[in-house]
Amino acid sequence: MRETMPTLLRYLLDQRELRDLAAFLPHFRKAARELAEFEENPAIATLAPAKATFEGWYYGTRRPQRESRRVLVRLLGYSIDQLWAEIPAGTVPELPSLFGTSRAEGPAEPGLAMHEMKRTGVMAARRAMDFALGAERNQVGDEALGFLQDEVARIVELYPRIPLSEIWEDLANAQEDTFRILEGGRARPSQLRDLHFMATVLTFLMAKGSHDMGESKVALQQARVAAFCAKEAEHTGLMAVVDGLKSLISYWAGRPDDALHYARQGATYAPTQRGTVSVWLPGLEARAAALLGDEGAVRAANQRAESLRELVVPDDLDALGGLLTYPELKQLYYVVESEVLLGHGDTQLAGRAEEAVRGFSDREQSHWAFGDLAGSQCNLALVRLYAEDLDGAAAAIRPVLDLAPGLRNNGIVRSAERVRSALGRNSMSATALAGDLRTEIGMYEPSRPALPR
Repeated sequence: MRETMPTLLRYLLDQRELRDLAAFLPHFRKAARELAEFEENPAIATLAPAKATFEGWYYGTRRPQRESRRVLVRLLGYSIDQLWAEIPAGTVPELPSLFGTSRAEGPAEPGLAMHEMKRTGVMAARRAMDFALGAERNQVGDEALGFLQDEVARIVELYPRIPLSEIWEDLANAQEDTFRILEGGRARPSQLRDLHFMATVLTFLMAKGSHDMGESKVALQQARVAAFCAKEAEHTGLMAVVDGLKSLISYWAGRPDDALHYARQGATYAPTQRGTVSVWLPGLEARAAALLGDEGAVRAANQRAESLRELVVPDDLDALGGLLTYPELKQLYYVVESEVLLGHGDTQLAGRAEEAVRGFSDREQSHWAFGDLAGSQCNLALVRLYAEDLDGAAAAIRPVLDLAPGLRNNGIVRSAERVRSALGRNSMSATALAGDLRTEIGMYEPSRPALPR
C-alpha cells in the first residue's frame, strides 16, 4: 500500500489501537447502527468496509463514499476534511472536534451529548415548521410566517461563512416551503409582500449556490426567478441586488460585457436606494470594466462607489447581512481586484491588498466570509507577482491552496487560476517554485466546486 503523510484519521486510529480491520470493524458497525437509528435509514446499519477500503482510509490514499463519511464523522468526532488533514510525524494535532472533544476518547462525552441534543433540537424544529406550514388549511398563520422569516435570517447569515454542502439542503427546503405557500393560495394579501421578499432572498442564494458550483446557466435561471419575485414584492433594493448577482455570475463566467450590462442596469434603481447595494453595483461595474481593459471606466466606477459610500443609510437588506450587505472592507477588496486585473502592482496597491487580507482574516467579524478572504489572498499574490516577489506570492496563496475541497467554490477556483496564469507569464516562471505552484493550482479544482469530492 502506497503511503502518504499520516492523516488525522490514522493518528486517531493509532491512538485507539484500531490500526487493523478486525479491531476497527466493531466500532465502525456500532457507529453505523447508531446513525441508522438516528436518521431512520436501516441501510446504513449494514455498512462495513472491506480490507482494501479500510487500508485506503488508513493510509490516506482513498476517501470514503456517501454514508461511510457520516459514520466516520460520528465515530471519531471530526469532519471528513479534518480527518484527511495531514499530520506531520511526531506532532500532536490541534484541530477542534465537532463535538467539543474527540469522540475517539470515549463514547460518553458531554460534548458529544450536547452535539446530539442540538441536532435533535434542529430536527424537531424542522418537523414543527413542517407542521405549522401545513396545519392551517385555509390560511397561513403568523407563526408559520415567523418560522420562515427566522429560517431566512439564519441561512443568510451562515451562507458566506460555512461550506455550501452544510446549508444547501436547508436552503432548498426553505425555498420550497415559500413557493408552496405562494402557489397554494393560502396567504392573506397582507402576507404576500413578505412572502415574495423571502422568496427573492432564498432564490438569490440558490442562484449564488449554483454559481458557486460552477453552474452559471442554472444560476442565471434562478436569478431570473429571483428578479420576478422581487418585482412581485415591489422592492427596488431587491431588484438591484438581483441585477448585481447577475453581474457577478457573468463576471466569473468570463462574460465581462454581460457583467457590465447587469451592473449598470441595477444602478438604474440607485436614485431610490440608500443601502449598500448602491455601492456594490459600481464596484461590480469596475471589476467588469477591468476585465475589458477599460481603465477610464474602472476609475469612474470606483470613484462613484466612494461617493455613494458617504451617502449610505443601512436598509432592511443590510440588516439581514451576509451577501445582502456590502461593507467597506469588501469594497476595498473589489477596488484592489479591479486594479490587479488592469495589471497594476505598485507599493501602494500592495499595501491595500495586505489591508484587505488582514481585515478578512478576523473570523469574529460579522462581515467575515471565507470566499472574500480567499479572493483577497489571490489578489495579494498577483500584486506580489507583478513586483516579482515570487516567495511573497507563494506565501499569499498558500492558505487558499490549503482550503478543504468543500470550500473551493467557483470564484475561488477562478481566482487561483489567475495566479496560475500570471506564474506562466512572470519572469521567474522557469524557477522550480513557480513550476510547483502552477502544478498544484492545476490540480486544485474539485470535481465539482463548492461540494466535497
